[in-house]
Amino acid sequence: MSAQPAPAWLVEEVCRAKKGRGKDRIEETSGLLAQLGLPTVCDSARCPNRGECFSHRTATFLILGDVCTRNCAFCAVKHAEPGNVDADEPERLASAVLKLGLAHVVVTSVTRDDLPDGGADHYVRVVRKLRQVCGGVSVEVLTPDFSGSDRSLGAVMEAGPDILAHNVETVPRLYRTVRRGADYVRSLTLLRRVKSLAPHIAVKSGFMLGLGETADEIESLLQDLAAAGCDMVTIGQYLAPSLAHTPVLRYAPREEFAHWKERAVGMGFKSAASGPLVRSSYRAAFYFGEIL
Repeated sequence: MSAQPAPAWLVEEVCRAKKGRGKDRIEETSGLLAQLGLPTVCDSARCPNRGECFSHRTATFLILGDVCTRNCAFCAVKHAEPGNVDADEPERLASAVLKLGLAHVVVTSVTRDDLPDGGADHYVRVVRKLRQVCGGVSVEVLTPDFSGSDRSLGAVMEAGPDILAHNVETVPRLYRTVRRGADYVRSLTLLRRVKSLAPHIAVKSGFMLGLGETADEIESLLQDLAAAGCDMVTIGQYLAPSLAHTPVLRYAPREEFAHWKERAVGMGFKSAASGPLVRSSYRAAFYFGEIL
């Protein structure tokens, strides 16, 4: 099946999100992040919501560098030999949170298979610094799978984030072509482990439509996430970052996103965000408020 052209209504939504609330607001946030030397997944992953989020003085921080050791076919993040871990990053990140006035902060990272702990210790230092410097802020971490290391995951849980997220991204059948280096069962095991060992931490995951999945596979995926103990789920439309990435095979209509939101709520998810431009950190503060 070949790539499909985006429908006009989706193109309009993307354009609206890119403009946000104005160029000046976007440049203000972008300038602050550049001044502090803080990468964001908004830039690195070419998120369509960058303008909207930056114009509201919010961003999803990307720690452990901007170079990933994996090379997923859907992702725009650079793939190469990563650099050294920046020991001063937690302090600069906390400073940005204060300057932006964030009440809820989302921190994610590239995958660092080159590090013995997968970068877990750096996550710990980031969360602890945020707790120390930014009193009252809620903390959401979107982690890699740490190559299945219970010790690394346990360290991050012990640091005490309010939400621990890990995305399954797509249905298991497509992992071999879309999510090379990852493992569906390993990801489900991570989610299940968080909920069983730290029930006070909200567990979140997300996936995309448009990669070739079937309705039955989506239904099964939601059931798997519910069984793993996920409190929150995000469902968005895959948008190919470039012609070199895996093509979009289908654009789901708005009604389909509404259907899957209804199914997720019916399965017991406390929060379900479902829409074409929904991403893992989309309106993260709002959806965290839903489960409190």
